[in-house]
Amino acid sequence: MQLAFTSRQLPASGALVVGVLADTTLTDAAREADTASGGAVTRALDAAGRFQGKARQFQEILAPTDQLTRIVLMGLGSAGELDEQAWEKLGGELCAKLNALGEATATVMLDSVPGAPVGPGDAAALLAHGARLRSYRFDRYKTRETAADKPTLDRLSLALDDPDHARGRHETLDRVADGVFETRDLVSEPANVLSPEQLAEQCRHLAELGVEVDVLDGKQMKKLGMGALLAVAQGSEREPRLVVMRWNGAGGTETPLAIVGKGVCFDSGGISIKPAGGMEDMKWDMGGAGVTIGAMKALAGRKAAVNVVGVVGLVENMPSGGAYRPGDVLTSMSGQTVEVINTDAEGRLVLADALWYTQETYKPTTIVNLATLTGGIIVALGKVTAGLFSNDDELARQLHAAGERADEPVWRLPLGESYDQDINSDIADMKNTGDGRNASSIAAAQFLQRYIQADVRWAHLDIAGVTWTAKPSAVVPKGGTGFGVRLLDHFVARTFA
Repeated sequence: MQLAFTSRQLPASGALVVGVLADTTLTDAAREADTASGGAVTRALDAAGRFQGKARQFQEILAPTDQLTRIVLMGLGSAGELDEQAWEKLGGELCAKLNALGEATATVMLDSVPGAPVGPGDAAALLAHGARLRSYRFDRYKTRETAADKPTLDRLSLALDDPDHARGRHETLDRVADGVFETRDLVSEPANVLSPEQLAEQCRHLAELGVEVDVLDGKQMKKLGMGALLAVAQGSEREPRLVVMRWNGAGGTETPLAIVGKGVCFDSGGISIKPAGGMEDMKWDMGGAGVTIGAMKALAGRKAAVNVVGVVGLVENMPSGGAYRPGDVLTSMSGQTVEVINTDAEGRLVLADALWYTQETYKPTTIVNLATLTGGIIVALGKVTAGLFSNDDELARQLHAAGERADEPVWRLPLGESYDQDINSDIADMKNTGDGRNASSIAAAQFLQRYIQADVRWAHLDIAGVTWTAKPSAVVPKGGTGFGVRLLDHFVARTFA
């Protein structure tokens, strides 16, 4: 789908979209459309029983003129609620609506809405951003789609008095959308296509944006003592990788922000094998790595003035004669030992060595790690909100605020000594699970915290419930969500650059 920003005027063809406020108050653009159509808008409003201009409510007027295929009345809701998030959601729902109507081209006429917190230039950019986010499809393996199965919308134009401002604002937003799409692509790929080696190679294209990319193989990780990560990988024929991506947007030697992602490209559970039902979903157990890669693409793409290092540990967790076992004791890169209770609690082992390597090598003062870590977080928070754990109150507040702005909500859960005792082992420094199902997400976070060095601000986002969705929402189609990329971008924009 092409997006364009043009001077405000009625289009010569296609569909025309105009806004209507709550209680069917017409915007100036809607009045222009009413005049051009000989009063079709007001007649439609008089006849419409349920259309009241509520947010993201739509009403169509077929063939209102000889040139236009239809006028689409777009409910804006009340002016005071038209914030940035509202415009993004409106764009996403409009994209879905126009495709459902079979439109190929459409023009949205925008003007100032008295009392709205966002002006028309920013509104146009945000609406276009929402439309692009919703337009995503992962269809590369479909070979028999007919035209009727495919989206129809080829071009969406935003017509307003200052298209240059909108175009400039959207350029930055579009680079963030690139990062979201990168993440959605990665989590959607099947495991036979995206092995740890292949995902590592995929990261190398970030060099085109100025990101420095280094890849460590199994031999290099063994030399570094990454016994926890390598244990997870040893049951698979696919070789593990650790990828480091560096963006030096602030220049100099400023200490970088670190983003660390779990990248289990397929998780069978290992010897503690998962049930067959739903195991196909475990292709996206590398969701934390996918978000890390997408965030690096977004930040580099928009030239964020921040130094950031992204690190992803990439493995497959498979059962075989060489797989690690329950009861094994592993020595991690930090020197701490881990008694394996359940081989399906593998993500924290991967992150343990990735976190320690990141701190030892790059000395960050702030680390955010992301992982599809526990099923327990889905029980606790469902499939809308991610779990947040942190050792720093201000960092937790910053991430919560970023999640609210991005409509990617997070909820903070507790950490503490009582929970930490649950992962003590009788024969090693710690176990890789806690007290059974009780507080399982907290136990996983406590495990990770043992690998965070003193004076490092750290947050862990458990995104197991929000990485994939079975039903679309305003700016997220069915499938991979990309949840976390926009949250991290907002966090960086407000906190660093």
